[in-house]
Amino acid sequence: MSGWISIHRKIQEHWLWEEKPFDKRSAWIDLILMASYRDNKFLLGNELVEVERGGFITSEVKLSEKWGWSRTKVRSFLELLEKDNMILKKSDNRKTYLKIVNYNDYQVSETTKEQPKDNEETTKEQPKDTINKDNKDNKENNIIMTPYEAEYISVLEKIKGYPLDRKKDLEYMKELEKRYPTLDLVEAIKKFSIWILDNPFKKNANHRSQINTSFSKYVEWGVCLKKESKPETKKAVPLKMVFMDDY
Repeated sequence: MSGWISIHRKIQEHWLWEEKPFDKRSAWIDLILMASYRDNKFLLGNELVEVERGGFITSEVKLSEKWGWSRTKVRSFLELLEKDNMILKKSDNRKTYLKIVNYNDYQVSETTKEQPKDNEETTKEQPKDTINKDNKDNKENNIIMTPYEAEYISVLEKIKGYPLDRKKDLEYMKELEKRYPTLDLVEAIKKFSIWILDNPFKKNANHRSQINTSFSKYVEWGVCLKKESKPETKKAVPLKMVFMDDY
């Protein structure tokens, strides 16, 4: 057999993808799915990090948690891929930069004329509306965000039925920060994303207004607050201490 198939990134949200530990095949596919499909840049602390198409920033700890592996096994696997010229790897004490070698073999560019051979006859001319959409997506993808903002937007991306507009939602996030300065917006949007699973958006919903209403309630209830904003409680000497792990 020859040719190729495309795999949507949403497969990472499927329950099948949550089964751990991963095998090497699943881990390799996961790396391809995590790679950026366009050149991009974002702010990491005070450093502006450039990420090429096919590359991404991660860490051994993150991959270890995601795949259900030990850090030693993750490190050995990455070294194996690097030795076989499947990835390029650069690490420092803050991050690990990985790049998929020959990324175009796994993911055809959406903004170039590269097309799989199977479709050469039917895709020689790219429709104008597709080109315009690609240009719009490219502008959206090049928005510079802090890791905190990027995490917030990534949660929004996964909410079913939410009309994501990175530029608009980033501006709205900054407005929410002004309205609710004591609220941890990332934790709040994660809580909202869980709640919306059982309370899906209605047809004519005002999505951002619903987020605002929920955030207002979280502040009122004293949940999802920033650590420095949480009220101190009087310490008492317990007769017995019970430790529970929250999800």
